[in-house]
Amino acid sequence: MKRRPPRVREPIQVYLTPAERSTLDRLAQELGVSRAEVLRRGIETLGSQRARSFYDAFEPLLGACSSPEAPTDLADRHDDYAADDVARASTRSRRRSS
Repeated sequence: MKRRPPRVREPIQVYLTPAERSTLDRLAQELGVSRAEVLRRGIETLGSQRARSFYDAFEPLLGACSSPEAPTDLADRHDDYAADDVARASTRSRRRSS
């Protein structure tokens, strides 16, 4: 088992609702770790998710409109194209539910 490097730790006080305390206790038991470790892991997870760049979310879209069939006026008429897509999706979902 890989050990984590020792860290300087600072005690803090946190007020939890009964539901939050119950969740904390349940997670600690399920994971086989202390409540403090559950909180540490939660903070690390949330911190790493938030650290992602705003632009990372758009990376999959890069090059999405490089197809020859892509509209050349997409930047100017993006609302029109989005409305057309919503209308087509709405029509498809009505056909499926009929």
